[in-house]
Amino acid sequence: MDFSRLTDAMAAKSYDKIASICEDLMITSAAKGVAFHEEWPYAVHLLGHLYNNEISSARFLWKTIPVGIKESRPELLAAWKIGQKLWTRDYAGVHEALRGYDWSPEVREIVDSFADRYTKKIFDLLVSAYSTISVQDTALFLGMNVEDATKYVLEQGWSLDAASQMLTVKRQVIAKAQKLDDSTLQRLTEYVFHLEH
Repeated sequence: MDFSRLTDAMAAKSYDKIASICEDLMITSAAKGVAFHEEWPYAVHLLGHLYNNEISSARFLWKTIPVGIKESRPELLAAWKIGQKLWTRDYAGVHEALRGYDWSPEVREIVDSFADRYTKKIFDLLVSAYSTISVQDTALFLGMNVEDATKYVLEQGWSLDAASQMLTVKRQVIAKAQKLDDSTLQRLTEYVFHLEH
């Protein structure tokens, strides 16, 4: 089976394309009647779905994988553990699952990229959900030790009350949409009308 498109995407760090490439290859193979189960890169395929936050697709893929393959591939089981933690919103568990396996060189980079992306996603959730949060809770959510988590958020502009060990969240500045006054809106309408007629 020709995995060159998948290999090229991995080499280019286009991890967001992995799931769709794998789906295309799987459909093409099935249409040609080619058996692919034994050599299929299930761990990469599963991680591709997780990378794109396609948890339902990852669960569906997991259910279609033959039991013998699930049992014989520890890296696949480790990838699925990440999916399980994502499904149950076990934020600290996701980080534990990411660090809890010695990933192969082929998979290590996508896992590292996913970990960075996931940390940023959780950080954004913390920014939107909290005005203050304890250092301990922040470390738990970000999957870091207290020192690293504190350093990470302080670099993002948060502030620390050392006595209470509480962090004050710095809100992201959101650009407000510029409001159009009536004359600007009228000119825009006339311009569009002129273009159409």
